[in-house]
Amino acid sequence: MDRPPLLKTLDRLEARLQEIPSEPGVYFMKDAQDCILYIGKSKKLRTRVRSYFRQIQDHPPRIELMVRQIVEIEFIVTDTEAEALALEANLIKQHQPHFNVLLKDDKKYPYLCITWSEDYPRIFITRKRRLGQAQDKYYGPYVDTYALRQTLRLVKRLFPLRQRPKPVFKDRPCLNYDIGRCPGVCQGLISPQDYRKVMQRVAMIFQGRTQELIHTLQPQMDAAAAALQFEVAARIRDQIAGLEKLGADQKVALPDDTVSRDAIALAADDHVACVQLFQVRAGRLVGRLGYIADSQTGSVGDILQRVLEEHYISAAAVEIPAEILVPTPLPDADILVRALSDRRGRKVTLICPQRQRKAELLEMVERNAIHELTRMQRVRDRNLQALQDLADLLHLPHLPHRIEGYDISHIQGSDAVASRVVFMDGVPAKQLYRRYKIKNPAVRPGHSDDFASMAEVIGRRFRDYSGADPKARVGDADWPDLIMIDGGKGQLSAVMSTLDQLNLQDRLQVVSLAKQREEIFRPGASLPLETRAEQPGVQLIRRLRDEAHRFAVSFHRQQRSERMRRSRLDEIPGLGHHRQRELLATFRSIDYLRDASPEQLAQVSGIGPKLAQQIYDYFHP
Repeated sequence: MDRPPLLKTLDRLEARLQEIPSEPGVYFMKDAQDCILYIGKSKKLRTRVRSYFRQIQDHPPRIELMVRQIVEIEFIVTDTEAEALALEANLIKQHQPHFNVLLKDDKKYPYLCITWSEDYPRIFITRKRRLGQAQDKYYGPYVDTYALRQTLRLVKRLFPLRQRPKPVFKDRPCLNYDIGRCPGVCQGLISPQDYRKVMQRVAMIFQGRTQELIHTLQPQMDAAAAALQFEVAARIRDQIAGLEKLGADQKVALPDDTVSRDAIALAADDHVACVQLFQVRAGRLVGRLGYIADSQTGSVGDILQRVLEEHYISAAAVEIPAEILVPTPLPDADILVRALSDRRGRKVTLICPQRQRKAELLEMVERNAIHELTRMQRVRDRNLQALQDLADLLHLPHLPHRIEGYDISHIQGSDAVASRVVFMDGVPAKQLYRRYKIKNPAVRPGHSDDFASMAEVIGRRFRDYSGADPKARVGDADWPDLIMIDGGKGQLSAVMSTLDQLNLQDRLQVVSLAKQREEIFRPGASLPLETRAEQPGVQLIRRLRDEAHRFAVSFHRQQRSERMRRSRLDEIPGLGHHRQRELLATFRSIDYLRDASPEQLAQVSGIGPKLAQQIYDYFHP
């Protein structure tokens, strides 16, 4: 039996509030299904939690709705407010409560990653922030992708860094070592300790500490010159010149070069809030970061507080500025300030400037946030227009929220594969993409059958829905509003025949797009729909088709490459797939494997002297 909300059982509510201590910690609001509605923090748990149940009609509608659903309150006590801040951030990431401010991972904003978990750390740009290794460090997300790539390109010219995740050659360094771009990591020509010292200098650039790095390098250059190590001194001189050029290329310069500060502002509409954070160090803009949040999940202060916590929770102490400029007071500003001051080891100030240069800086940040919001609104309006046009064109009962596209790829039947791509509200949802290997025995090298291949894929996609109650799919996020088949009437007929066997032919909206004339066909119609190439709905279908084709071709090339790599090894007796993988992981290619001696082959895991001699004899008959 479901328990009633606490608002309807005031005695139980008061008893529960008395159990909550007046100490720092984190609290959980749960509903009747034991799902977490909200996670919060406070320096006095009892006072904060009690405030939710006083004058609830004065709360914002979102908070009022949440309070009326609260059935249970749990808490975790911490020693300090800083611990509560860190714990809350981790728990929000883990549980993703509906009523918390959740920052979206906008794929257009890249991060820069340094893999400190490795002996020889790599540095690269990524659009996915993977937190699998706690030692790895992510900087960003950066709004100006071009500037980020230019900076990284210059850094790799100034400092000899690891260029590849895996070595090209087994027993010698590659060309990057010869031209001074790499210190010979693959052959261990530099120790991990010395290499990490170089990488620590590089990290200072992305921490906004370029001037500090220049001041560190200057005496090293003078010392090298005094010791008559002129090549070393010249290399450091070039690094200093490059770093000074990097600082000179900044577009914004402020007269106060003694204080490091961050400025944050946002612009929001009824759907989304775009947040911009500018990092100013030594009077220059060194970083421009962007975040996106659902504007319905909280007030301006709530969203800015969540962004600052998310940004600084994993930042190093040297990355925390002395001043943070905000446009409005934050709900838990005191907790944030104390936590950041403890992390930094020096005082951190949170300021709401009203005039002069600081207010002008904050106004500039807000203008950039408005421009970003305007851009997102244009994209959203364009997608909405395309979805509406497509719904009108196909006479759909509502806008197609989820559209799936399918394509087949092969070369005369060999390595036949298929792809499924998904667009959600007109935007690619790559986490929902799927790849299929065609299992039909009739599809083999020299004999292709696109009709049978497409029918097989559709059958595998929807076989679990065969015979299911249509009402059971209400609200099913995995059910498509529209299916697009790459092909003509033949592929469409094969798909509809399969759906007919599954008793789904009347429950799915299906169209096909023929390549030659870009014609759209509906089931049962002999003629294509009358369309114009410039129609927004047609352009959306074509983008979906192109993405399905790209995804299928990339998977086909991957399968073909693996088959070609393994084809010769399959002819060696006693060499199974596991041992083949070990050999290719060690030697990287058939060419290097062929040049290896029996002794080198025998060092691979699972390859004994006898099998090593057989492999050598196969390549050297």
